[in-house]
Amino acid sequence: MLRVECIPVGRLLSNSYLLYDSRNGEGIIIDAGDDAERIIKLIEMHDVRVKGVYLTHGHFDHVMAVGELREKLGCGFYIHENDVTILSRVPLDAKYFLELDVDPPPKPDGWVFDGQIIRVGSHDVRVIHTPGHTPGSVCYLAGEAIFTGDTLFAGSIGRTDLPGGSLQDLLNSISTKILSLPDHYAVYPGHGPSSTIGAERRLNPFLRWIEG
Repeated sequence: MLRVECIPVGRLLSNSYLLYDSRNGEGIIIDAGDDAERIIKLIEMHDVRVKGVYLTHGHFDHVMAVGELREKLGCGFYIHENDVTILSRVPLDAKYFLELDVDPPPKPDGWVFDGQIIRVGSHDVRVIHTPGHTPGSVCYLAGEAIFTGDTLFAGSIGRTDLPGGSLQDLLNSISTKILSLPDHYAVYPGHGPSSTIGAERRLNPFLRWIEG
């Protein structure tokens, strides 16, 4: 059975997720914004063998723990190739937004791409390319749950005023690739509480732009 553990990290409280197969203990990390030691303690608590760190996008508040996790867990990290420029700006953006001095993230060990299947124990996790918040934003579909990064939140959507953002692309991604899922599917966003597809379809005020 796939299990999900969430830990908000860093000053911007970005959600880092541990997704794992409870039967064989294999798992992945989805986003790693900060607080590597806390993420590692969560991994150890559930006795998970992490096969990789997978990013929803390249903004600094989702990647600052990647280097330390990669080193201590001995696993690779992966991101969509279209976010490589944003990834290269991590030290600049961390300094600009939070006055933080951070090291550049390591070079990715590979790229994720639309339709890719990541095997987690006996389960498949599918990569869905959802540009808009950034050119390389992706969601991860695992069973009856989708990890949406900063594309879709409970009651809101991702900002598009940063370099590489596009409101038109974001709304198209949500409309065609996220809202096509059944209402009961869980939504695990990059910040804030979880939700469901049905709740967002009914209650998210920003999605009225799509309906209109």
